[in-house]
Amino acid sequence: MARLVARIKVLPADADISIDKIVEGLKGNIPQGMELKGHAKEPIAFGLNAVVGDFMLDDAEGQMDKLEEAIRSVQGVGEIEVMNISRASVKMK
Repeated sequence: MARLVARIKVLPADADISIDKIVEGLKGNIPQGMELKGHAKEPIAFGLNAVVGDFMLDDAEGQMDKLEEAIRSVQGVGEIEVMNISRASVKMK
């Protein structure tokens, strides 16, 4: 089965929430068979930052919904935006 990489921007629910705590929550809350492959802090405005994460998952029905649900359930997560989905063999910019 093919593996996918989903690049997802995770915005905090409040400006006071630590980006590091969100990343730790993401790592601990990802469903089995998926993983947070890498992440970066992205400045938004006025000191507010977002996390852009690359998540690995199987190319199977319902996997993306499970991942989005898991991300939204992390304490401190406000909104998420799926930026890109690609097969793992393709390099994303």
